[in-house]
Amino acid sequence: MGHRLNRNLLDLENSVEKAMARMMFAASEKDANMLYATRIMVPDPFLWIEVDSKSYIFLSKLEIDRAKREAKADVILSYQEATGIKEEKLTIPLLIKTICKKLRISRLVVPSYFPLGLAETLRKEGLSIVAKKEEFFPERSIKTPTEIESIRTALRMAEKGMERAIEVIRESKINDEGLLLWQDKILDSKLLREEIEIKIMREGGMALGTIVACGIEACDPHEIGKGKLKAGQSIVIDIFPRDRATGYYGDLSRTVVKGKPAKQLVELYKTVKEGKQWVLSVLREGLRGNKIENDLRNSFTKKGYPTEIRGGRWVGFFHGLGHGVGLEIHEPPRFRKAVFKKNQVLTVEPGLYYPEIGGVRLEDMVVIKEEGIENLTTIEEILEIA
Repeated sequence: MGHRLNRNLLDLENSVEKAMARMMFAASEKDANMLYATRIMVPDPFLWIEVDSKSYIFLSKLEIDRAKREAKADVILSYQEATGIKEEKLTIPLLIKTICKKLRISRLVVPSYFPLGLAETLRKEGLSIVAKKEEFFPERSIKTPTEIESIRTALRMAEKGMERAIEVIRESKINDEGLLLWQDKILDSKLLREEIEIKIMREGGMALGTIVACGIEACDPHEIGKGKLKAGQSIVIDIFPRDRATGYYGDLSRTVVKGKPAKQLVELYKTVKEGKQWVLSVLREGLRGNKIENDLRNSFTKKGYPTEIRGGRWVGFFHGLGHGVGLEIHEPPRFRKAVFKKNQVLTVEPGLYYPEIGGVRLEDMVVIKEEGIENLTTIEEILEIA
């Protein structure tokens, strides 16, 4: 935690003009960069400024007391403390203009997604606003030990959700039409997804958009799943919960079948599993992700699983091999664009998708090390559920 100085900024008015500062105005519950900078979850937008390596947080009176206990910054002030103006009379442009004047700032670097309308208004007030094209905090891709533990905690929530999914599928019966029955109801994607997400909620997480896709739906990697679950067909389950306490994500995918899968599906699963194990065996600091991904795709092709367009749709391994995870479910580095660095956290998630066979995806989360990786994932891989 930084210094929590409960004073106004009037003493700063006589200081010299500062060099370019950094600024964000966002809700940290939704904005990963704001949460990274301040370490406090706030549902409404608030102001963060960094100048001369000193960080400032300005919040409404609703949040200020909690922020002074929990937030990370050198100076934490309410809007009225900072400006001397009653909060009810402050507009956002007036707030920013007044604080920048007190801090002797006229030039500000903001994230590329900073609200355009607000930027234009501030420019009319005489402030120079420059959007940073690159990542606002490039250091976010290198995780601290604390961050890695937060990700591990979120991943455990995903594993609890996966265990619940497997439990429900195991308890289900197969009716005469080949559909799964659970507790006298047809088991469909929606019902199984609810069981997964309720379990994660009870573990302290929040899971939205959980994928439970069966059969032909499993051949579309981002299809959430809407249909009935059927025996003998692959069910791709992809769970990516957010820890409500820290904001960090976990990510996990498994593919299962209720009953006896066809030989073609078993071979497809075996190929994806072997591919994932190969990737895990070669990953280490300094390697280029695009080479690993291309080598894996070529290996799948040699085994009879090419990536191509058939009948107007992609088949094979046509998505990326992985992505960074942290305060966002998808954040740098992208696997194929990365030169891996120590303590980056990524997913490794090869998949193969053929409508006539089914879809298979297996996903673990790893930490890059100098000589190899640490696999954060502990849940077993099983295809057949009796």
